[in-house]
Amino acid sequence: QVQLVESGGGSVTPGGSLRLSCAASGNIAGFSRMGWYRQAPGQQRELVAAIISDGTTNYADSLKGRFTISRDNAKNVVYLQMNSLKPEDTAVYYCQLELVRSGFSYGYWGQGTQVTVSS
Repeated sequence: QVQLVESGGGSVTPGGSLRLSCAASGNIAGFSRMGWYRQAPGQQRELVAAIISDGTTNYADSLKGRFTISRDNAKNVVYLQMNSLKPEDTAVYYCQLELVRSGFSYGYWGQGTQVTVSS
């Protein structure tokens, strides 16, 4: 059974930084991709950043340069470093893991962590 546990959310003033962590446990054989999504009140969930098995990263265009995704392969942890935070970054941030096994894709979600940017 796969479990994702997020941490690092909280409240910060505009211009501040936070680092989110997502620890994956269980059988994660077939790791394909791990990413961060966010969902603001009344909005659809959107991709923030993702990292695939070969280390390639991709970001939402609007967040490039402020957010950085990285992965500690030994610990099965993915990080999201968020700098120069803005009030519009306020959302629940979710970690997502995709595994591919025998040609089938399996997706898993964390419980979410709240990020609030406010003065």
